[in-house]
Amino acid sequence: MDTPKTYKVALVAFEGISAFHLSVPCLVFQDVFIDRHALFELEICSLSQYDISSASGFDIVVQHDIQIIDNSDIIIIPSWPNALPDVPTNLIEKLLAAHQRGVIIVGLCLGAFVLAHTGLLNGKTATTHWAFSKQFEQRFPNVIFDNQPLFIDHGLLITSAGTAAALDCCLHIVRKLCGSEVASELARVMVTAPFRAGGQQQYIPTPISPRPENPTSFTQVIEQVESQINQQHNIDTLAERCAMSRRTFTRQFKANYGCTFGQWLMNQRLQLSQRLLESSQYPISQVAELSGFGSESVYRKHFKAAFQLSPSQWRANFSG
Repeated sequence: MDTPKTYKVALVAFEGISAFHLSVPCLVFQDVFIDRHALFELEICSLSQYDISSASGFDIVVQHDIQIIDNSDIIIIPSWPNALPDVPTNLIEKLLAAHQRGVIIVGLCLGAFVLAHTGLLNGKTATTHWAFSKQFEQRFPNVIFDNQPLFIDHGLLITSAGTAAALDCCLHIVRKLCGSEVASELARVMVTAPFRAGGQQQYIPTPISPRPENPTSFTQVIEQVESQINQQHNIDTLAERCAMSRRTFTRQFKANYGCTFGQWLMNQRLQLSQRLLESSQYPISQVAELSGFGSESVYRKHFKAAFQLSPSQWRANFSG
């Protein structure tokens, strides 16, 4: 029987790196293979020096510089400083040359910024941590940004969302190169899911509209709506209760809450349904009813559109 190929992995560290971001690839591609045949040979390299400080308060001694990239099969940029500095020219040159050789280059979390700096992602979709979506889009208008997936794989170029999504992405690479059986076995050893459904949207906080500072009949009516969110509400009726025309009510609502009444009402109902899914065992049909949706099918449609997960998947992921 042929011995499985061993892939050489170069993991790029930098001054002030998060210990967690650095440890995820180490765990997946190195630590869990202890006492079994190693399918990956991982080495850490530093951008500038051999002794670097981590963001977690301890120093890390790195034995290699980025020259090891020249002989790697996989290059992983596990993150990037939150200040998002420009990428050193020598690293860009190494990555471009590696891409020409057919090396897999991975940008985990803010490491996606490094890949984008090379220009290799131009015209392609990419993702990163949702909190840095605007910065990414502003810096790289030629990249098609998508803040929904946990990771995006273009074959030789892979980007992932933030923090724990790096684990999903690394397991995906194992599955891609070594098969589902190996990836599932590693996931069991790490006591994690071999594949997580859904995308980043489930972790992005839903904006809560600020309340106007001075209570008026208008805000009092909206507060009553909020306390009765599961009931049906009509703009014309609400406008009449506020002694306003429909047009004036609509304009004032948008000015105070930053969205239309319909959008606000939908967000409120979805938030209520999330709390019910997490804290109760009500059937999905009852959650839909208690949240003010006309039917279970309508509720499922809106929930999936908002969070890229079904209500049942949300409950499985977040139920206490």
